[in-house]
Amino acid sequence: MSQRTYRAAIIGTGGIAHAHAQAVQASGGRAELVAVADVDAGRAREFAGKYGVPHAYGSAEELLAAQDLDFAHLCTPPALHTPLALACLEAGVTALVEKPPTLSLAELDTLIEAESRSTARVATVLQHRFGAGALRLRRLAADLGRPLLATCHTQWYRDEAYYAVPWRGTWESEGGGPTMGHGIHQFDLLLSVLGPWSEVTAVAVRQARAVDTEDVSMALVTFENGAAATVVNSVLSPRQTSELRFDYEHATVEVEHLYGYTDDDWTVTPAPGHEDVTALWGADPSSASSGHSGWFAAVLDALDQGQAPPVTTADARQTMEFIAALYASAFTGERVRAGQITADSPFALRMDGTGAPWRNQ
Repeated sequence: MSQRTYRAAIIGTGGIAHAHAQAVQASGGRAELVAVADVDAGRAREFAGKYGVPHAYGSAEELLAAQDLDFAHLCTPPALHTPLALACLEAGVTALVEKPPTLSLAELDTLIEAESRSTARVATVLQHRFGAGALRLRRLAADLGRPLLATCHTQWYRDEAYYAVPWRGTWESEGGGPTMGHGIHQFDLLLSVLGPWSEVTAVAVRQARAVDTEDVSMALVTFENGAAATVVNSVLSPRQTSELRFDYEHATVEVEHLYGYTDDDWTVTPAPGHEDVTALWGADPSSASSGHSGWFAAVLDALDQGQAPPVTTADARQTMEFIAALYASAFTGERVRAGQITADSPFALRMDGTGAPWRNQ
């Protein structure tokens, strides 16, 4: 496998951009950050100075016109992800897009179509797939037996001050509430482990926050392999936690953390007669966390091998279709099957579809 040094840029220099810059710095010279851009040119210059980046621009268009890039990290508010990713594809620059990749399933399909006409690719940042525990869990699937039951809880706390940022809490700019912007990390990991989902039955409610979107959602999910799962997404939970539990025939595997896990956050409880699972789990310990660096290393590995970087648009579509199905079930009161949300569905065009039930309250 040949390696080279990739030329990277960051577009949008707010809070999450620092994790991206640090991931580039931790790549051991496999990538270099050559430029940044932000609509706040002063913030772009300050960010560039902090990380030793030679070029700072006041717009993405200026950056893409001036720089020869391999990829650009898109760290802007969600409403800008699709137009910026399209601009990157047009320029032949691979777009590494923060979650959620788009505001709707229709927008993601637009990116998939544009990607098919470009030499570049689009990848979504869903870094929890790439932590050591998640990689081990998928690798040991055959030893764990058939998956039977799972729970996936993202119970976080965001106060009114958090939603004072203008783009937060609206369908038009954020695409949804904790289902889109918070729980996506945990249930994307759930989906990556259990595979294709079959059916969703859900509720989404606005309990306490003065926002347009939901602040709590819950879903019952069945999978093609027969497993069943519950998914909870909340921004109203003072004791914050991110929890995943998988009950297999031969063991229960659990992780509890907040914004990123290490091996210390995982536990394995073997079923009677299957104590060997514990030894298998502990055979390759790791001190790495499930942060951006692990995901970025996987991106670089894929590019070195001439492959599409993870998480691919096809992978992201499974997760985005799940989100659309959750909202569709919650707002129509019906069970939604995989593949049921077609291009002409209102829930393909907007995650709130025909409108949240509280929109006129």
